[in-house]
Amino acid sequence: MTSLGLFGWCYMVRYGAVGPAPRGIAGPLAVDLLLFSVFALHHSIMARTGAKRWLTEHFPAALERSAYVWVASLLFAWTCLSWQQIPLLLYQVNAPWRYACFGVQLAGIWMTARAAGVIDVLDLAGIRQAHGRLRAPVFKVIGPYHVVRHPIYLGWMLMTFGTPTMTGTRLAFAVISTSYLALAVPFEERSLVEEFGEEYRAYQQRVRWRMVPGIY
Repeated sequence: MTSLGLFGWCYMVRYGAVGPAPRGIAGPLAVDLLLFSVFALHHSIMARTGAKRWLTEHFPAALERSAYVWVASLLFAWTCLSWQQIPLLLYQVNAPWRYACFGVQLAGIWMTARAAGVIDVLDLAGIRQAHGRLRAPVFKVIGPYHVVRHPIYLGWMLMTFGTPTMTGTRLAFAVISTSYLALAVPFEERSLVEEFGEEYRAYQQRVRWRMVPGIY
């Protein structure tokens, strides 16, 4: 939660800064891409079944999830704080449509919170496992999971792209992070099929769209 709060501050304050046009954006973009790639590499590798198996062989199973969350949170915080700024104002939406943009972002926050709640936030954070409350995973289709198969990712898109004041820094973060999510979905679904089998395959047939209704 701390790393997400830090991201919220960075996105609203640091990434919203507008200043003199930089001499070039290739350098900052390259650094930003490298920063997010390091975070994404850890996230992708450690979320896979093989890496999880390796962790449980070398560490107590109760600590596997919490260790993953701690490292991922620290890497995400480092990524947010080290993000290179591109202080260009690309567009600014004025009232009354400005408030509609805020509504889109609030919808993204709600969707993310609602979808995470279905999964169980305490399980996601590894708190239940750390306290010895390990339990078999249960596949549930509730709320936004009837719309897309990965509503947390859709919520992220609404939050990052929905801003009424789009700077180069915000756009770079939105595009790079969303691109990673889109690329990661097939690998994540492969793991979900391994975990839930025909139950998840049937869900894929019922809910066609992965992240964005009508597009992807």
